[in-house]
Amino acid sequence: MTALSALNRIDERRHFRAVDRVDVGISALRTDVVRTREAFDAMAHQWQELERQVDGAVLFQGSGWARAIFDFEARRGNVAFDPVVATLSDGQRLVAVLPLERIRTRARTVLAPLGHAFSQYSDILVGAGLEPRDVIARLLRTAIKAAPCDAVSFLKVRSDSLLAKGMPENHLVTGTEQGAPYVALSAFDDYVAYFQTIKPKTRKNMRNARNRLERDGAVTHHIADGAEERLEVIERTLSGRANRLKDQGLTSRAFRDTAFRGFCASMADRADLPVMAMSLRHKDEPIAEQWGFIHKQRYYAFVASRDFSNSDESPGKLHLGEVIHACAERGLDGADLMVPVMPYKLTWATEVVTVRDYALPVTPRGMLVLQSWDKTMRPLLKKAMFNMPKGLRSLVMKLAGRGL
Repeated sequence: MTALSALNRIDERRHFRAVDRVDVGISALRTDVVRTREAFDAMAHQWQELERQVDGAVLFQGSGWARAIFDFEARRGNVAFDPVVATLSDGQRLVAVLPLERIRTRARTVLAPLGHAFSQYSDILVGAGLEPRDVIARLLRTAIKAAPCDAVSFLKVRSDSLLAKGMPENHLVTGTEQGAPYVALSAFDDYVAYFQTIKPKTRKNMRNARNRLERDGAVTHHIADGAEERLEVIERTLSGRANRLKDQGLTSRAFRDTAFRGFCASMADRADLPVMAMSLRHKDEPIAEQWGFIHKQRYYAFVASRDFSNSDESPGKLHLGEVIHACAERGLDGADLMVPVMPYKLTWATEVVTVRDYALPVTPRGMLVLQSWDKTMRPLLKKAMFNMPKGLRSLVMKLAGRGL
């Protein structure tokens, strides 16, 4: 036996010890795994009731997001879609949901959050009074038994989430630590009180930038009214963002997926996943736009773009102020600006929540790939790419087939 295989076996034993360490009270509850749309529809109402009770940034673990993923995968005929939604019930009452799907590649088979290609946070729904660590262990064991895999991947886990608090002991931290800026509007009486917390010099600079724009033409803020207008904003932001990534020689997990545009377009008229789409216009032409979801009194900024020919006037920063004002006018508790941290976001944020990537090895193959690729090679390659000149980076991405 090699040293590596011995390490893998030890880790595998540690994994199952961690997963099996379940509280007696939790073990008395019933687990199940939802694998089909029919099974999802049968428990969707219970899921919705549970998410109403759970605090936090749980949009991507909600029933609306799950339904959107099921709808989209069915519409595009994705036969590889393999949902693995682990649930915990107390009698007829749903008390926890861990929504996952199984992804198979040549290198490994992984359980990842449902809709992982497009979601922004990994988390779990756990009802009040239950210990997250025990629930997570129980549901992971259930999911892995129903859908064997080499590893479990949880990307973008907020430090304030139940998933972070209950992460099994054998977890690995992969990737680079990030931050998610957040605007806690509920901490202020109104938008005026919040706005006064912005540095006076920053407020003055933004006022001057807006005045310069207004000398050349009217500056207005528009919130899309109806599915058609929302779709127009969605399509423009996707095109603008894709062009910007291409110009910078960059890519992203979502934009690499050719289906991302279609998925976003399908969000324009969903009643179970409300979208707010907004435009900052100069002479009636959009110079900065953004759209996102509203869930449990929180706005989630999903895609944004801006006119870089107006960079001197910071249209993205100006527009974000309008976005936050619109959230306040609607009585929302906060605006989640999500990863990554950007200077224009920090101008408005009241806090930044730490976000990390986690992975759990299940098999020796899973441990090998996690250690060699996720923890070692991928971060090194990513750092090297970001340090390249823009032109060289674009060429490398094109040759690698990773361009947009």
